[in-house]
Amino acid sequence: MPEVIFPGPEGRLEGRYQPGNKPRSPVAILLHPHPQGGGTMNNAIVQAMYQSFVRRGFATLRFNFRGVGRSQGTFDQGVGELSDAASALDWLQQFNPEAPVTWVGGFSFGAWIGMQLLMRRPEIKGFISVAPPANMYDFGFLAPCPSSGLIVQGLADEVVAHGAVQKLVDKLKTQKHITITYETVPGANHFFANEMNELMGVIDTYLDMRLATDR
Repeated sequence: MPEVIFPGPEGRLEGRYQPGNKPRSPVAILLHPHPQGGGTMNNAIVQAMYQSFVRRGFATLRFNFRGVGRSQGTFDQGVGELSDAASALDWLQQFNPEAPVTWVGGFSFGAWIGMQLLMRRPEIKGFISVAPPANMYDFGFLAPCPSSGLIVQGLADEVVAHGAVQKLVDKLKTQKHITITYETVPGANHFFANEMNELMGVIDTYLDMRLATDR
């Protein structure tokens, strides 16, 4: 997974990039948790999602938001981080101009940014949102949600309230022409500390299902 440095809105951004296994590989971008809570692109869940896409032949990028690691800039309450994500996707698409499909995955704060990116970029056809912080941030921008995707929540999450995520899912499921798959992991805290295998089992099963049917 080669280290890459690419231009962002406030200077360079640091990432890890794995090219796809064919000229027209699909692409995926993975977004990390809150920078002020220790979130980086090396978060265990972000790395595991990254590897899931890599194994399936995607051209895959994870990166540090501004002010994290070697990425320049300072935390911007999500506004600048969304711009970072858009720049990262631009960079990824520059090297994969014929990508047939684009996915975004995010964990916690990264899930919130990822779903905003989804609204701005119609080429994104699938998403994975792990523990989206629906009790901390407004997800009202998903009106309507343009793509089908997976939301996963730990039932013992001490940071993100299960009820808030359930309410978000219920709202999204009323929309036509998309399918929101919602999975819960019993006993899992916010970081899925002891349930990583269960989390990745859910994600891998979903990806295999989508990639088999979205042809």
